[in-house]
Amino acid sequence: MATLNAISQRSYSLHNPFSPFSSSSSYPSHLSLPPPLLLIPSHYPNSSFSSSSCSKPAFLSSTDSHSGTSSSKWRGKLAPLHSVFPTSPAMISSVDDLFEFICNGPLVTRLGFTAESIAESIDRWLQCGVHLCQLFQLNKLRLSVPEKVRIYHYYVPVFVWCEDEVLRHRSTFEDGDEVPPLVIGVSAPQGSGKTTLVFALDYLFRRSGRNAATLSIDDFYLTAEEQAKLRSRNPGNALLELRGNAGSHDLQFSIETLTSLSKMTKRGMKMKLPRYDKSAFGGKGDRADPSTWPEVEGPIEVVLFEGWMLGFKPLPNDVVKAVDPQLEVVNKNLEAYYDAWDKFIEAWIVIKIKDPNCVFQWRLQAEIAMREDGKPGMSNEEVLDFVSRYLPAYKAYLPTLYAEGPNGADPNRLIVIEIDEQRNPH
Repeated sequence: MATLNAISQRSYSLHNPFSPFSSSSSYPSHLSLPPPLLLIPSHYPNSSFSSSSCSKPAFLSSTDSHSGTSSSKWRGKLAPLHSVFPTSPAMISSVDDLFEFICNGPLVTRLGFTAESIAESIDRWLQCGVHLCQLFQLNKLRLSVPEKVRIYHYYVPVFVWCEDEVLRHRSTFEDGDEVPPLVIGVSAPQGSGKTTLVFALDYLFRRSGRNAATLSIDDFYLTAEEQAKLRSRNPGNALLELRGNAGSHDLQFSIETLTSLSKMTKRGMKMKLPRYDKSAFGGKGDRADPSTWPEVEGPIEVVLFEGWMLGFKPLPNDVVKAVDPQLEVVNKNLEAYYDAWDKFIEAWIVIKIKDPNCVFQWRLQAEIAMREDGKPGMSNEEVLDFVSRYLPAYKAYLPTLYAEGPNGADPNRLIVIEIDEQRNPH
C-alpha cells in the first residue's frame, strides 16, 4: 500500500483501484457485483481492504472497446495522429489505436467532445492517462481492459470537461480581477466510486498546475455532542439516530467554510479545511481535532465538493411519507440545504445508478473483504442496518435528481453519468 498524502489535501490510503476486476479476486462468487474501488479516506474506520492484481494484461487495440461501438467509424476521417509521446515496437498501442478507443467511450458525445476536438488535444488526453497510471501505480504500457476503460472512458474525459469548466469560469472575469474558485459538485451514492473519482480529478488538477481543494459533506457532520442532541429531539426516528441524513450536518459551519474558500484568491492566504473522524466514539464519529485538519494556501482555482445527497430537493410531504413516514422531518430539514451547499456549486457531476439497492451490495462487499483480510468489519446484519438508514432518502430523492438535476443547477453546466454494476459509465 502506498500513502500519497502529499498529493492531496485529504489524507488518503491508496490500494490498486483496478484490482477488483481481476479474475483471481478472492471475493465470494455468490456476490453479483464486483468489490468497490479500493481508495478511501484513511480516517474512515476499518479502511484496509484486500486486493489482488489483474491476472492478464490486455493490449490497447481497436478491437476491445468497452462501449461496443466499432472503433473503425473514425478511420479515414482524420489524418494520422502524431504525438510528442515516444512510440516504438515495444509499446502495446499506437496513438491511433488509443485515439479510437477514446473516441468510442460512452461519455464522448455526452460531454460535448468530437473526434476532431480530441485529435487536436490528443497529447493532453495521453498525458492525463500517464499521470493517472503513476497515481494508481499502473504500467501504462500494460493496461488491462478494465484499467484502460476506467482511465480513458471515465476519469480522463471527466477531467477534461472539468478543466474546460474552470477555463469557462475564469474567462468571465477581467484581467486583474480576483477570481473565486470554481466549485464543482459531485453527487453520487455511497460506494459508487466518487471518492476515487474526486481523488483522480484533484491529482490531475495539481499536475496541470491548478491549486485545488477537496471537501465532502461528511466534513460538516454535527459533533458527537450535537448529534446526541438531535437524536434526543427525534426519539424513535431511525433516520436521525446516527449521522447521515439531512439534519445531521452543521449548515452554518458549511456556509462559513465555503464562503471562506471562495475568498482564497491571493497567494499567501491560508485556511484549514475541516475533517470528520468516523472512527471516533466506537464508529459513531465526531469532528476531527482542528490540529489535524489539512491547510490550503491560495489562490485556489477549483473546489471539488462531493457527497451522497448533494443536490437533493425537498419534496411534497405526501411523497416522502409514502416512502417512509420517518422521512418527513428529514424532508423539512432539507429545505435549508440549498443555501448551505448547493448555491455555492456552479458545475455539477451527478453519478446515476440504476437501483439504490446497489449501495447495500457495494457496502457488503467492502465489509466482507475486510473480514476476509482479518480486519474488523460489520456483519451482514449491521451492513443492512447501516444502509437502511439511507435507502429511504435515495428512493425519495434520486428520481427527481436524475430527472431535473440538482437543486438550482444550470443544465448547461451539468453532466449526468450513469454507471453500471462495475462502476463504469455506459
